[in-house]
Amino acid sequence: MKINTVCIIDDDPICVYGTKVLLNRNSFFGADILVYEDGYEAIVNLTSLLKTEKKLPDVIFLDLNMPVMDGWGFLDELVKLPVKKKPHVVVVSSYFSGKDVKKGKSYGIVDDFISKPLVEEKLMNIFETIMTNSGNVVG
Repeated sequence: MKINTVCIIDDDPICVYGTKVLLNRNSFFGADILVYEDGYEAIVNLTSLLKTEKKLPDVIFLDLNMPVMDGWGFLDELVKLPVKKKPHVVVVSSYFSGKDVKKGKSYGIVDDFISKPLVEEKLMNIFETIMTNSGNVVG
C-alpha cells in the first residue's frame, strides 16, 4: 500500500521544495502532491475536490503560521467537511508550544507535530505510523 496523495500547506517555498524532494524519494509515497500557500486556498480547493467526488489527500503537512488563513483556521474548516475518512494531518512548523500540541490534538485529526525542516527519518516514521494505524503494516 502506498500513500497516494499528499497535500503541503505552507507559504515557505524552500520548505515546500524540500518536502517535495523527500516525498519523491520515498518508496511509500504514490504520485500526487498538492501545494497551497495558505489555509484559505487549501480549504477552497479541497472543498471543490469533494464536490467533484474526488477524495481528500491521505496526508496533509500543515504549517501554522501563514498569511490569509493560518493553520488553525484551516483545521477549523477541515473538521467541518462532510467526509467519512479525514486525512492525517501533520503540523510542520518552525515554532509550536505544548499548548499548541494540546490544541492540535483536540481536533482529533492531527497526528503529529514536527519542527521544520521535515527530514527523511521523520517522514519515514510518519508514513510507517499512518500505514500501521490504517491496518496496512509496512515491512
